[in-house]
Amino acid sequence: MASSTYLRTTPKALILGLLLQPALFTCAIWTSAPSAYAQAASPVAPAPQRGTVKAISGTSLTVATDAGTTVMIAVPDGVKISVLPVGGTDLKAATPSEFSAITVGDRVLASVKAGDTATNFTARQVVLMKSADIAKMQAGQQADWKTNGVGGIVSAIDPASGTITVASGAKKIVVDTTAKTSFKRFAGDSVKYQDAKPSTLAQIQVKDQIQARGTKSADGLTVQAAEVVSGSFEDLSGLLTSVDAASGKITLKDLATKKMMTVDVSGNTDIRLMPVMVAQRFAAQANGGAAGGRGGGRAGGGAPGGAGMGGAGGPGGAGGPAGAGGFAGGRSPGGDLAQMIPQFTAQKVDDLVKGEAVMIVALEPTPGASEVSAVTVLTGVDPILTANPNGGMDISSWSLGGGGGGGE
Repeated sequence: MASSTYLRTTPKALILGLLLQPALFTCAIWTSAPSAYAQAASPVAPAPQRGTVKAISGTSLTVATDAGTTVMIAVPDGVKISVLPVGGTDLKAATPSEFSAITVGDRVLASVKAGDTATNFTARQVVLMKSADIAKMQAGQQADWKTNGVGGIVSAIDPASGTITVASGAKKIVVDTTAKTSFKRFAGDSVKYQDAKPSTLAQIQVKDQIQARGTKSADGLTVQAAEVVSGSFEDLSGLLTSVDAASGKITLKDLATKKMMTVDVSGNTDIRLMPVMVAQRFAAQANGGAAGGRGGGRAGGGAPGGAGMGGAGGPGGAGGPAGAGGFAGGRSPGGDLAQMIPQFTAQKVDDLVKGEAVMIVALEPTPGASEVSAVTVLTGVDPILTANPNGGMDISSWSLGGGGGGGE
């Protein structure tokens, strides 16, 4: 009964995080268990399974786990099932439930025993959070971000005082942080809020994009931050020199830096085909100075927009920053682009062709890296690159993905 014992002895404050924010508890959650559990656990006992219910058949659940696998969990009659309210951190607050109350989209944590295959399990105990309750909580969080959030491009950092100066259009906003401020940072290839990793002030660099939520001054130019989300993004543009759909890698010579870049394209990457008329519009604006190329800096001083980050639901829509037009808001050609991208035709890496013109927003793992992870890939951008031969528009400040690619 080692797995069941774990659910009873897991520290209370970790239960909520385990169910709601899997990406932040992928490794540490299990190593935080009391030593008594570690001593009692059998070396072959399967770990508790946590994830999102994708399908229900009979008395079995298909669960997409936070580890990236899909498992089948049989729930025999008599297995204890309980519902933990959103915001609850103590299993004592859970209420008894039954299998029929489980629906697709619910978050589950199940202590299990092994089945006849590596992905089949039999439940000993199931704790769930209802998807409707989670959605309601996230809507409230998004509303808070919209009301109390600010964002833009980092122009200065003072580690001693804990202040971050952010450029948002023509405004300079000072974000004050303290030891109580929660920091998160986008990493890998995802700009989903729930995938952001725990971070620190020290990881934020000048030119990063951030969103901060907290108590704003009357003029909105100072924020006492409760939470800061950051990321380092790079704009690339040019002609594809190779496409390896099998490995998910593409290469191009970036027009701005003249540097060969390898770009990893994954299921999280949002690939979109820009319509000819839209590309021509932005090309005309670039020629007229409205959109501006790289030399003109980040148009509008905004931060990520689109549905993937800041648009319709913030990063991943899971309680993160919201607000159409990007982190910083404000009207600009980029704000328009951020709202347009979700409407563009979706493509796959198989659709990309050597010699094709592309504009890319990528997460940069380290400054100057020659291999990056694509967040957004725009094709059909020939007119824009023709108008900007030294580099396409600085789209990272406008959009970090229209629809989240292959995300949920």
